Amino acid sequence: MNLTEFQQKIRQIQAVELPSGSEIIKQARSMAGDIKIGRTAFMDKMGVDSELAYKQQCLKDTRIMFHAHIGMGSWQATADALAHLYKTAEQSEIIIDRAGICLERRMGLPPSHRDNIPAETGPMLETAGQWAQIGQVVPIQPHMGDFMIGFPASTENTIHALQAGVTTIGNLSQYFAQAAPRWKDTAATTVETVRALAIMGALREQGALVHSYLEDGFGALFCDCATVAGWAYLERYIVENLLGAKLAHCIGGLTTDPVKRAGWVFALHEIHDKNSIGSMIYGDTLSFTADFNRNRGLVGEYLLWDILAQMECPTGHAVLPLPVSEALRVPSADEIVEAHIYGRRIEATARRLHPHMDFSASYDFSKKVLGAGKSVFDRALDGLKEAGVDTGDPVQLLYVLKDLGPAGFETLFGAGKSNEAWARGREPLIATDVFEFSSSTVTKYRDLFTAPRSKQILKGRRILIASSDVHEHAIMIIHQLLAEAGADMINLGAETDPDQIVAQVQHNAAEAILISTHNGMALDYARRLKDNMDRCRITIPVVLGGILNQKVENQALPVDVSGDLKKLGFNPCPKLEGNFRKLLESNL
Repeated sequence: MNLTEFQQKIRQIQAVELPSGSEIIKQARSMAGDIKIGRTAFMDKMGVDSELAYKQQCLKDTRIMFHAHIGMGSWQATADALAHLYKTAEQSEIIIDRAGICLERRMGLPPSHRDNIPAETGPMLETAGQWAQIGQVVPIQPHMGDFMIGFPASTENTIHALQAGVTTIGNLSQYFAQAAPRWKDTAATTVETVRALAIMGALREQGALVHSYLEDGFGALFCDCATVAGWAYLERYIVENLLGAKLAHCIGGLTTDPVKRAGWVFALHEIHDKNSIGSMIYGDTLSFTADFNRNRGLVGEYLLWDILAQMECPTGHAVLPLPVSEALRVPSADEIVEAHIYGRRIEATARRLHPHMDFSASYDFSKKVLGAGKSVFDRALDGLKEAGVDTGDPVQLLYVLKDLGPAGFETLFGAGKSNEAWARGREPLIATDVFEFSSSTVTKYRDLFTAPRSKQILKGRRILIASSDVHEHAIMIIHQLLAEAGADMINLGAETDPDQIVAQVQHNAAEAILISTHNGMALDYARRLKDNMDRCRITIPVVLGGILNQKVENQALPVDVSGDLKKLGFNPCPKLEGNFRKLLESNL
């Protein structure tokens, strides 16, 4: 995107009717006056009024918080798993301080819109009684990030969570890169997001804390760490300067380098004027494989550094020992507690090692991204203002940034030198680990895709690729590889519905479909796609990759549905190389 295209886009956006941010903030403050923040069993046990207060106490006592992620197929199964988790942890004499409740994606929709939407992984909270139970099942403080703030049901969900005693709520970053299933009204989503954030701002003195996982939004799709840092400055400006709330950043899931992991803790502390209160540091999911023993070693590596970084620069971030099965399926309660027992042993080692550690490389990383990131932030605000955006209005600013997208933002405001040979037309100052991972994957498979036979089959063939959910890196990789093989690519990106795929197949005369899926809804998605294809008499090959499982009623964990996908006439293949071979064998 060049400057002229950007200015044209801004003019189009300004034609959209949006309420003023001041009007929404006024409404939110009025609503906040009627909200009574609940008390959880954890608050009662620890003698605090919010998670923020507990974090501050941990900082004073030099304690490390530990976080668990949990979300079974229903609320009852999740409550049972939490009870088992707490009981087993207590027997093992360890503390799990907080638990992220991994809700189903439909929770982002208003209740009236949830019917007839395919179920995905995670529980639904459908009654007042279920909401009330969140903080009462066990004395582990609930955290709610996924599909809360940033979605059409932001306000309603935030109020329910606060009343249940949940005081750390997000996930702001998801607003920018994700969407509720089959929801197209971005303006309404923006208004609800701002209203929810303003409610959190009005309740800031009572411990309300806005969570934002940078690598669950645009941060996952930027190529340069400098842009991620600039984006962190920008999120803080919106949440704290414009809406008066307290922001707690999270990072880590797509950062494999221990130097960077510690460096991000130091950098975020500076971005927040050395008054950082973090939500958590996510575990390194990028490096996980199907080999559980290898994964266990990886957990030990990143967790050691994360704990050491908290000792060096205490910020209140809870650390997350990932279960070894994380990359393949929803972990069981036993696997979660096993990871925490392992994690507490790593903590004991970290406390012995800390006096002997040299963090100079991490401090150097922090210094470099901070300087460049501040320049990105300044350029972005100046550029948006010059284009006519009211950068003091959170509704307008959020709407524009979401529409601009990660590629547009980094191209316009990024820090790297101009270089057309690089993605976004810029050479990254410090490449993100996920960008390096994607580049190395392309290099690894390039010979396979560009072999003479492959190019002979693929040259000029029109191939449509899309992701059923937010996980976009797989299709970014395969897009580049197939394009280098000579294919004519139709990339629909993330969050693509089956009806969109069929419409674009017809419009572009596509000859094959490649779908990446992840969220426990592979079979429902495939059935809808098959029905739409049959209705339009489309018979081209379909290859499905990613996590090919399905949420099933009365089962806590999703089940593999590869066999069912074959019965539909589709080609299931979770591995990139297999995807490619299936494509070549599919009678293109």
